[in-house]
Amino acid sequence: MSPAIVTPADIEEAQARLEGLAWRTPMLASPALSQQLGVPVGLKAENLQRTGSFKLRGASNAVANLPPARLAQGIVAASAGNHALAVARAATNAGVKATVCMPATCPLAKLEPVRALGAEVRLVDGAYEDAEESARALAESEGRPLIHPFGDPDVVAGQGTVGLEIASDAPDTRLIVVPMGGGGLVSGVAIAAKERLADVRVVAVQAAERSRTIADGIAVKRPLGLTSKLVDDYVDDVVTVSDDEIAQAMVHLIERSKLVVEGAGAAAAAAVLSGRVEPPASGSACVVVSGGNVDASLLAECIRIGETGAGRRAVLKTVLPDQPGALDALLRVVANHGANIIDVAHLREGIDLHVRETLIRLVIQTTGRDHALEIADALEAADFDVDIEH
Repeated sequence: MSPAIVTPADIEEAQARLEGLAWRTPMLASPALSQQLGVPVGLKAENLQRTGSFKLRGASNAVANLPPARLAQGIVAASAGNHALAVARAATNAGVKATVCMPATCPLAKLEPVRALGAEVRLVDGAYEDAEESARALAESEGRPLIHPFGDPDVVAGQGTVGLEIASDAPDTRLIVVPMGGGGLVSGVAIAAKERLADVRVVAVQAAERSRTIADGIAVKRPLGLTSKLVDDYVDDVVTVSDDEIAQAMVHLIERSKLVVEGAGAAAAAAVLSGRVEPPASGSACVVVSGGNVDASLLAECIRIGETGAGRRAVLKTVLPDQPGALDALLRVVANHGANIIDVAHLREGIDLHVRETLIRLVIQTTGRDHALEIADALEAADFDVDIEH
């Protein structure tokens, strides 16, 4: 095992340091995930944290632990969003200047609040790694401390306070599932939890689509340096989930737990829902919901993807005679079978149709694949020749 870069004592000190700076977030029961996994499952709701994610813990601990002379110079950070919000809040609490380098493609839901907290934002073309390079250059040129989103022992210790709260609130926890980008959260949680909980297993969840994932908060290629060693030493397993599975988990958390969660925040739930995680032999499980800062337009798209992936949104295509009453008869069958019609399109161009025919494309919302097939069968029985896409 590697030397103790971050110790349980460091995390306990961070917990005391964070008093009044970060909230103790709730552990919420999830009957649906419990049924899926076969053991009681709690959701550690870090999406309800100040600034909307766990990142506030690590940033606040790192800033609070800086020597006063260094802190007075102001701080620098790089972030795809949540760390920027956390650093901006931590700088405001400390009364110092913050400059944050962010990818130019970062969601507006994360960009504007950073500015509203008083931080200077510098947008950088490219991915997170490009923003990090710019932040390092700025910190070196101006002699200001760089608050790294995960590669800093004080940051990891701050994130580890999530693990202390899990151990305190649910001492029978034997499995913790945690989203992983840079590895600061999962390694901190694992260090804290394994000190307090007997036989606990910690599983990290990564996005399968690493560069263009909807889970932008974990769109880091891999843990590096410090966190890579900690993940190797303390994390029991690493699994991946697809963007479709993440989108379905976002919809699940909205509907079943009334939680608005960003892609990265839903990754751990996605791993449970998709069967990537083995249940513990005894005790309960905890799914860490790491953040809730999602752009409204992306949320709408994720809901569409999630419903489609779950078979609750289907596309029906049929050719109708171009005459009064034909479309009404089609829609009546759909409505009578309890589907919600989301969109109706008439397609005539570029299709081999009779001059008095039109192709109708219906997007419908159903309760699932069986319901969609039931509607297709009813339309066929009513003499409509239907193609169905899920």
